[in-house]
Amino acid sequence: MESKIGIIVAREFNERVRKKSFIITTILAPIFMVAVMVLPVVFTLFSFSEEKVIAVVDESGIVAPKLESDKEIIYITDSDPIAEVRKREDVFGVLYINKDVVKNPNGVKLYTNDALPIFIEASITHTVKSVVRDSRLQSYNIENIEAILADAEVNMTLQTFKNNSNPDKDEESASATTSYILGLFLSMALYMLMLLYGQAVMNSIVEEKGNRVLEVMVGSVKPFQLMFGKILGVGAVAVVQLLIWSVLVTLISGVLMPSLIPADMMSEVSAMQAGTLDTTNAHFDMDLIQTISVISNVWYIVRIFGYMVLYLIGGYFFYSAIYAAVGSAVENIQDAAQLSNIATLPIIFGIIFEMSCIQDPNGSLAFWGSMVPFISPMVMVVRLPFDVPDWQVLVSLAILYASCVGMVWFAAKIYRVGIFMYGKKPTLKELAKWAMYK
Repeated sequence: MESKIGIIVAREFNERVRKKSFIITTILAPIFMVAVMVLPVVFTLFSFSEEKVIAVVDESGIVAPKLESDKEIIYITDSDPIAEVRKREDVFGVLYINKDVVKNPNGVKLYTNDALPIFIEASITHTVKSVVRDSRLQSYNIENIEAILADAEVNMTLQTFKNNSNPDKDEESASATTSYILGLFLSMALYMLMLLYGQAVMNSIVEEKGNRVLEVMVGSVKPFQLMFGKILGVGAVAVVQLLIWSVLVTLISGVLMPSLIPADMMSEVSAMQAGTLDTTNAHFDMDLIQTISVISNVWYIVRIFGYMVLYLIGGYFFYSAIYAAVGSAVENIQDAAQLSNIATLPIIFGIIFEMSCIQDPNGSLAFWGSMVPFISPMVMVVRLPFDVPDWQVLVSLAILYASCVGMVWFAAKIYRVGIFMYGKKPTLKELAKWAMYK
């Protein structure tokens, strides 16, 4: 029996890992992930807007002097009536400042001859608000009020750390924002792998059933061996792909990133990880430093991906068994697509449910969601970056793997009947009857 299953596993595995699509996606996925994080920053740093000329008609006389031109916006004062200035075609736009702007700042208007870039609107709004604010403060006749307000201004970055039970142990930095983004990314990766490879099992069975290959194969192997071998073979491809991604991400996190980051920034990252960083003397943005300190922690990344592999195996077996049962019950891909909602909808529900759980990753809703097998892979994976207690992960995995055994057994009973059925698409009631046959 083991040798027969092994042959089926080897065939399914070799058939897929040798495809160019597997090699390309395995290599490009980490590159795409890095590009998504890096390219927005690069575009922001190297993007330049065309010079915009704004004619200013200031009836109040207090705003125009505060408008400072730069490389992107050039302000020119115009004393003509606003109706005449608006006819000018040699400027990008006309800014009108009403006479009572201090009392009525909503009277300010900007007329443009083209689509308005967001940065121009934001710059003008900020300047007008500052002028109005200063004018109103001066009306109180409080001595040195600007100095008092400047002294009262507070700039703060909250440093977050995992509270270790041993006070003498070095603190580990944590970032809720980074954990949130990482959790969403991991859950979406798991969702795609489960959906992609689960449907691959279904499509393979439908194709072989349509070609009548299954009828020949069941003469040599039992239906359960055939189904289990297919699930194992395709699942091995998914695990290998995730392991390759894990190694690449770990290398980027532990080797490539520290070598690319400037030494002075990396020293602050190390200090942040050790809990010794003095934020008052820091030279870089604290959010950036905290994010790098989390994703450059190799053991943190290894732990998360290790658990993710276990949840991929459990979630894949749970859902691929359903896909296998669906594939055996139909004769073409169109019918399979309709019945596959039995497996697809719970996965999508898990993705929706995790969005609520991520708001409070250690709350009761998230905890119990992690224990329900058909959504636990998505929910627990999104919680992993928030340092979930190991006992919760182990209990969740135990329930998931026990459910996998039951689901594979249930799907196998449908599979052994379905592969010999032709002529019409079965109903859910008929599938339930097949599962009850002895």
